[in-house]
Amino acid sequence: MFDLVVCGGGTAGAACGYTAAKLGLKTLVIEKNIHLGGAITSALIIPAMKSDKKGINCDFYNDFVQKMSAYGGQITYCDGNDGWFNPEIAKIVLDEMLTDAGCHIMFGTDVTEVNCEEKLIKSIKVNSKILSLHIESKYFVDSTGDGNFSLLAKNKILENYKNFQPMTLRFHVSGIDLEKFSNWITELDKNRDVTTSCVVNGEIHLSTACTWDKSRNWALWPVFGEAVNNGDLEEADTAYFQLFTVPGMQGTVSLNCPRIIADRELDPLDPVDTSKALITGRKQVWRLYNFMKKYFPGFEKSYISNIADMLGIRESRRIQGKTVYTKEDIISGRTFENPVLSADYPIDIHSYKKEDSVLDKVKQPYQLPIEALCASDYENLFLAGRNLSADFEAQAALRIQTSCFSMGEAVAKHVASLFL
Repeated sequence: MFDLVVCGGGTAGAACGYTAAKLGLKTLVIEKNIHLGGAITSALIIPAMKSDKKGINCDFYNDFVQKMSAYGGQITYCDGNDGWFNPEIAKIVLDEMLTDAGCHIMFGTDVTEVNCEEKLIKSIKVNSKILSLHIESKYFVDSTGDGNFSLLAKNKILENYKNFQPMTLRFHVSGIDLEKFSNWITELDKNRDVTTSCVVNGEIHLSTACTWDKSRNWALWPVFGEAVNNGDLEEADTAYFQLFTVPGMQGTVSLNCPRIIADRELDPLDPVDTSKALITGRKQVWRLYNFMKKYFPGFEKSYISNIADMLGIRESRRIQGKTVYTKEDIISGRTFENPVLSADYPIDIHSYKKEDSVLDKVKQPYQLPIEALCASDYENLFLAGRNLSADFEAQAALRIQTSCFSMGEAVAKHVASLFL
């Protein structure tokens, strides 16, 4: 019998489990993979995007940053973003943080059954390779990303009235002469809103980007264009390109690409489509790697060191909550008496089409109410992460890791208050 069971140990779930255990709740985190961290560790989505958190529900994030720094797996970049993380070290740090807090963890386990009475979830059945058992709890959290737990419980699902956003399959390239590459890219691109480089803790760290959208004059575009003309890249490979260095991995960059462009939009909830995305994505990874090795100075002796074992999915299934948070709430900067979080990350919608992606900056920070994290059909089910109760545009702003951390922490604190 637990006080709180958290289904999904990704960014939101890890923050929730850690916070709840520290607050004295008997807490269990159930994770289908073999480590915590989700997008950070399995999908290699680093760094965490910078956002104005205003110190609201940031205890977990701050503890995580401090612990990662102590392990040599975190830096604060020259733009002030302290969310530059090493995904391999994050696996170790998250284990330590949650177990030291007294949180129970079950890896390699799926929830297969939800037992309910009226508006309360009473117990669940879980299966792993070696066991099947029933678990009782007073409260439950769906932090599965895809909202799988809520779907199993038959809670209402919000209609996905927009087109799907393309998925990504991130990867790492190592063996790079970063000094040589940094000198070349900063000379090629003088736009410091796109390309930056600095030395942190004696190591070179940098970032650059390029997309096929012509709304910005990308300095790297002629290089990509030449590669397409030479047959080294396909046009789809140029849709989105971004790279970052990785703390504690000298000579390594993390690629925020490829944006997986297929002959049609792919459904992130359809296993046939996700299988196609993985196969297509790995082909794109190979082309992009060889392109960099041929066209980027410093990449001559580089090699692929990691390909993510999970697709980067921006939006799939959103759950109906007590309220549905909207784009209008973000644009108006609506405030709440007890906000879950504060953020100023833009509405960020990726598209399969050229010149069709959206990056709408906001004029002031916005807040999120706890009601958007309370499931509509149950009194003891909460939501945390990208499956929150929000419309399509609002979710596109709130799906980033810093906001997901705060959601998980806020839900844990809310549940703890119900025991008082």
